[in-house]
Amino acid sequence: MKVIDQLDIAGRQVFIRVDYNVPLKDGEVADDTRLRATLPTLRYAISQGAKLILASHLGRPKGQRVPELSLAPVARRLSSLIGQEVKFAPDCIGEEVEAMAAELKEGEVLLLENLRFHPGETKNDPEFARALARLAEVYVNDAFAVCHRAHASVVGIVEYVETCGAGFLLAREVKYLTSLLEAPQKPVALVIGGAKVSSKIGVLRNLLPRMDKLLIGGAMANTFLVADGFQVGTSFYEEEFVEEAKEILDAAEARGVKVYLPVDVVVAEDKDAREGQNVCIFEVPKEGAIFDIGEETRKLFSAALQGMGTIVWNGPLGLFENPAFARGTTEVARAAAATNAVTIGGGGDTLRALKNAGVKRAFTYLSTGGGAFLEFLEGKELPGIAALKQKAQGGESA
Repeated sequence: MKVIDQLDIAGRQVFIRVDYNVPLKDGEVADDTRLRATLPTLRYAISQGAKLILASHLGRPKGQRVPELSLAPVARRLSSLIGQEVKFAPDCIGEEVEAMAAELKEGEVLLLENLRFHPGETKNDPEFARALARLAEVYVNDAFAVCHRAHASVVGIVEYVETCGAGFLLAREVKYLTSLLEAPQKPVALVIGGAKVSSKIGVLRNLLPRMDKLLIGGAMANTFLVADGFQVGTSFYEEEFVEEAKEILDAAEARGVKVYLPVDVVVAEDKDAREGQNVCIFEVPKEGAIFDIGEETRKLFSAALQGMGTIVWNGPLGLFENPAFARGTTEVARAAAATNAVTIGGGGDTLRALKNAGVKRAFTYLSTGGGAFLEFLEGKELPGIAALKQKAQGGESA
């Protein structure tokens, strides 16, 4: 891929696909992390005298205009972050929007209205892609989080704009995740949690040959515990993936990968309990459900991360949203952050959990992608990245 600092953007209309799918509260941006992540690309483009046209989706309006999902609050917050007015377009295509883009002066910024107000965005409709392309002399993708989507603003538009490349955020994502797959600092530990094994099977299978230790927590650990012959009470687990879990455990043993499962857990009657009971994994009550790893497991996992060259983290180790079940994620995250390893985290719940643990800034790299992060680690080629690579090689995009 070409990167924005390799493109001629001075004085040109630069269409930048960003990921501003941020939470809103009372009509204002509740968390501007995704906005801040794009600032290096925006500031560079502004410094080069480009005319910036920013495009993003917000939520899932399903091709309808939904006022509550307008990007107007994002324009206001972004204005304060970059220290200049961000103009706001009432739509993302059409003559009025084209006129607003044409009137931009060098260094000015225009944010388009929600791309997904049009059904053509998610359908990768060629006419919609061409309409977007009419705003662009240069196309830049800085939205890794949507690169696994073959949408018009991610893939389709590339076919109709001569000069295309990646923003600094996207380029950095690809650099770190590629190095993880191709040449990680050894030894490698994968800390994986969250609710479902089903969404992580591909990642586990692709990363298993590259890792030395596998630490499994969260509700997905329950499926592995059942596969290993333990009782998990009323805990959530995926019965249909027990055999898959057994296969992963067998494959890990065959490859000499050390697997760490909970040796004790925190149980309660329901997820809203104010406190849980720490019990040995052999003693999970029939009427109890597992919501966190236990004290001995926290120590075990923390010790296992010492001496690692690379630590990859995806998914919380417990129901961290409830403080009664947050200690597992918090303590192990702090142990990971305190090592000298390259630490890489990804996934929306993961980033929130690491933020809650106070170690978000201590990690070497945090991916802005959720589904894109997982699909990249599965070894899949992401459509948005493939389109830029084909363009750089002189071919037509997919």
